[in-house]
Amino acid sequence: MSEHQWDFAERVGRVEPSATVAVGNKASALEEEGVDVVDLSVGEPDFPTPERIREAGRQAIADGHTGYTSSNGITELREAISTDLKAKNVPAEPDNVVVTPGAKQALFETVHALVDEGDEVILLDPAWVSYEAMVKLAGGDLTRVDLGEHEFELEPALDDLAAAMSDETALLLVNSPSNPTGAVFSDEALAGVRDLAVDHDVTVVADEIYDRITYDADPTSLASFDGMADRTVTVNGFSKSYAMTGWRLGYLAAPEPLVDQVSKIHSHSVTCAPNFVQRAGVEAIRSVESDVATMVKAFEQRRNLVVDLLEEHGKSIPRPEGAFYAMIPTAGDDMAWTDAAIEDAHVATVPGSAFNAPGYARISYAAGEERLKEGFERLAAEGLL
Repeated sequence: MSEHQWDFAERVGRVEPSATVAVGNKASALEEEGVDVVDLSVGEPDFPTPERIREAGRQAIADGHTGYTSSNGITELREAISTDLKAKNVPAEPDNVVVTPGAKQALFETVHALVDEGDEVILLDPAWVSYEAMVKLAGGDLTRVDLGEHEFELEPALDDLAAAMSDETALLLVNSPSNPTGAVFSDEALAGVRDLAVDHDVTVVADEIYDRITYDADPTSLASFDGMADRTVTVNGFSKSYAMTGWRLGYLAAPEPLVDQVSKIHSHSVTCAPNFVQRAGVEAIRSVESDVATMVKAFEQRRNLVVDLLEEHGKSIPRPEGAFYAMIPTAGDDMAWTDAAIEDAHVATVPGSAFNAPGYARISYAAGEERLKEGFERLAAEGLL
């Protein structure tokens, strides 16, 4: 009997598996062998989901909220999201909101609704690993603007962005606070983005998934700037700020013409976000800000610890202002460095090349202070710091 010959779609061959997931899989494999791995690769809070959210989820299941909802999300959650966005001066009504199973799904649907074969999409590097894959799966072409020469800040790179953008640009992706750098773009930088987007009539996706996790900066929503409400897709979610990674809940807010198109993709792919999870999301928005503040304070202390530990080893980095990541210079091949980190020091990190930032490794300080200290001690013992 002859073997079946698989003929895979060309678009799948355009992308590689997620580098962050690959590192996590390697760490898990070592742990299954009994190795103690300090995992500084995962972008997941080490805090439990706040009890009030968990109770709301349990109660929703007990009340029978286990069936389908309307595709774009339950009214109560879309109203709560709308209220939250308006508090940030983003003029989004409930009908402008699509609730998705995770912010990643919101980004995926947005890219596929807007990008045709050969369309130009601009990324600000270092950029989260999945942006590139989403654009390639949609058939788009990437133009990249490097912020690495400007200590990961956008404002001094606006001239580079202006040179990259044109009337032919289909989409610009902006992520602030940033994964992987922790940078929070200034109002001056975002105003510069606004000017360029308006001049060239470019749609902008504002990925603001970390907007509640900031330390030395107060982030501004891009859609709140004059001229941006009708050309911005705001993406956010519950995974990071509310420690709800496994609940898979996110959303996008956009003008109705885009919502109409995204809703078609949404209804034919995931149908809707889980019913009881959406009801837990309402509780998250309305009642757990004190839990969020406690978590953010812990992240800030860990951020300070990471910066201090690096300085002890002669490494100075731009101080992250948000999220829970830092980029460490590797003084050489970052792929070899991260391989040595996990194989020899048993510390999991992510190579900067995954974010188009060779020469760096990303660490996550969404881990306890003792594990961070242990990880840095191991790296130093192996000569990696």
